[in-house]
Amino acid sequence: MITGFAVDLGGTKTAAARIENGRVIAREQVLTDGQAGLDHQIAEMAALLKRLGHRNGERLGVAVAGRVDSEGRWQAVNADTLPGISGEPLLQRLQDRFEGTVSVINDAAAAALAEAVLGAGLGAQHFAYLTVSTGVGGGIVLSGKLLQSGNGLAGHVGFMSSPFGHDPCGSGRVGTVESVASGRAIASAAGTPDARTAFAQGTEESHAAIDRSIAAVACLCADLTAIFGLDRIALGGSVGLADGYLAGLSRHLEDEPPLFRVAVVRAALGHDGALLGALLPKG
Repeated sequence: MITGFAVDLGGTKTAAARIENGRVIAREQVLTDGQAGLDHQIAEMAALLKRLGHRNGERLGVAVAGRVDSEGRWQAVNADTLPGISGEPLLQRLQDRFEGTVSVINDAAAAALAEAVLGAGLGAQHFAYLTVSTGVGGGIVLSGKLLQSGNGLAGHVGFMSSPFGHDPCGSGRVGTVESVASGRAIASAAGTPDARTAFAQGTEESHAAIDRSIAAVACLCADLTAIFGLDRIALGGSVGLADGYLAGLSRHLEDEPPLFRVAVVRAALGHDGALLGALLPKG
């Protein structure tokens, strides 16, 4: 079982954990400074890890929002998230700072790997994990192996085109799944400060924005099933796990031909997914 320390740096929060035998036994968390550059982000990681008792040379896995290429360079893909990160040598800098065995991975890919090995994907041959939160991300695990690419773009499914989308996306594309389904998109369409408020207030505008998000993600699930022959998808993220979202997704999938009605279940590992996955071998 996996043992070590892990960091999960997302657009909203940065969490660190001490993990023993596949279980998170201690955790620290701060809000992410989305405007900060690499030096600040590493300093925040170091402060969290110090509070958990990490010492240089101990095993460390780091999961981050954005694209991580095969050389460990870190690039923000969405211009609205982590604009201070632009092709940074993340792996090398982490190895210099913390020494020992250090690995880096995209956060949604890490969660996908953990769900496949330890959570909702157990027993599935072709599996995907989707996170619908501030943005939309994911990871694909085929026959036990995480789908990866040299440029780190594989799995960024939120930037696929959607028939429900018409607006610009932070990726530079227009009409993506993220542009219509993300928490930011829901809040914008509903006229609320955030997606949580849209779910809580229950106005006509909020219902319409949420349903459009669900419809776009249901279409994405069917598209991914057509491409990869998926037999299960796990849904996570603060929006994806909100009350009624998964049930609505299942209803929309009923509009698809039977061949594309993939089983969609709740992610099992919650906030621990990316932390656990950061320490797992990538296959």
